[in-house]
Amino acid sequence: MNISSAVVVTEPEHIKEVLKELEDSGLCDVYFHDEKSGKIIIIIEGEDVNEETFKLKQIQTLPHVLSANMVYSYSEEEWQSAAEYLQKLSNDVPEILNDENVRAEDIVYKGHIKGYIS
Repeated sequence: MNISSAVVVTEPEHIKEVLKELEDSGLCDVYFHDEKSGKIIIIIEGEDVNEETFKLKQIQTLPHVLSANMVYSYSEEEWQSAAEYLQKLSNDVPEILNDENVRAEDIVYKGHIKGYIS
């Protein structure tokens, strides 16, 4: 599951038309809009990045949409990959760095956490 937010921009006089198009499209959920600036915040959901990108491109072609750009994206797949990588890194931390009996002043840093001496 991927979730992204995007900002859609239209001319203020067309915001009601664009809001209706967005709501009727089934491509996204409208989260917030500002009638004075013509900006609309939307949420796009998809099974993967390709589906989100497809939906964003469809939104960009709606009548009176001047621009639609992703601002934030969350991907479960990327999160799992990052979490696995961070777990691997934490397993590589030398025991001395987690030993509460070792004073920090007694550790000499040699440019890499595996190159310490005590």
